[in-house]
Amino acid sequence: MVKAKSWKIAKLFDGVPKDEDLQLVEEDLPGLKDGEMLIEAVYLTVDPYMRVMLETNGKVGDTMMGEQISKVIESKNKDYPVGTIVRTHSGWRSRTIVSADACRRMPELGDLSLSTALGVMGMPGMTAFFGFLEICSPKEGEVVVVSGAAGAVGSLVGQIAKIKGCKVIGFAGDEEKCKWIKSLGFDCVYNYKKVKIDDALKEAAPEGVDCYFDNVGGEFTLSVLKNMKLFGRMSICGQISQYNATEKLKAELPFPMILFKQLLVQGFIVMRWYNRWAEGEKQMSQWIREGKITYKETVTDGFENMYTAFRGLFKGSNTGKAIVKC
Repeated sequence: MVKAKSWKIAKLFDGVPKDEDLQLVEEDLPGLKDGEMLIEAVYLTVDPYMRVMLETNGKVGDTMMGEQISKVIESKNKDYPVGTIVRTHSGWRSRTIVSADACRRMPELGDLSLSTALGVMGMPGMTAFFGFLEICSPKEGEVVVVSGAAGAVGSLVGQIAKIKGCKVIGFAGDEEKCKWIKSLGFDCVYNYKKVKIDDALKEAAPEGVDCYFDNVGGEFTLSVLKNMKLFGRMSICGQISQYNATEKLKAELPFPMILFKQLLVQGFIVMRWYNRWAEGEKQMSQWIREGKITYKETVTDGFENMYTAFRGLFKGSNTGKAIVKC
């Protein structure tokens, strides 16, 4: 028997994730069947969407969901010999038995770390690439606002907007994060905890905002909405300000503003473009090599610290992509 560790749902989240909601357990894995591989996690991802998906689809006893980069350590599949690196949605598990149809191809990483397949070259990178370019359709000279601009997705959106010749306004939650996104080329950067969003936008974009990439939701997004230009575009990616809320937000309804400004407001799940990911990976890789895209990872060591890394997402503990290294 092979030992494996996993994080199980002990109690469904209610408000801010608590110590008792997840439990680290050890289990025995059976021997391999023909065609199967035993994989061991190398890097795992923690992302805010997991909070919402667990609340929507999770149940007590489930393994916490998520993607990982893993190494094959035992194999009964000739196409996946020992040492092969794979990408799987095996969840928060240290070791897993998988078949070939549970593995996904790795992007062409060149000299980039394997961890980037969970970040700039993975789901967050494709979220920024397709979610911004396909929905906002930015044009040179336009004004783009990014909330959660120091996160895995927002930091990339801002840089892509600069590549497209836009003026970029970013909001983050502390001074160090603001300094970092300013170094990425953002034109205007604000600590949202120290300014009124409406005042900041009137200062940085007195004629209004063309495109808004929303990672935050709530009253923040309502403030941006009021400063949108006629025919503006809003890409709704995340609502992290509301994920742990226990009471519904009481706020002005946005629909009259959307109507009279004739705005395009569209939410998205990045997997809708999965059949085009190779296109996004190729372009992101090229921009990285050309020095046009810079990324940062906040790495937490140790599988046993996954829940700590996850909870840190809602406290602003990460800059760039949050990764757990086993």
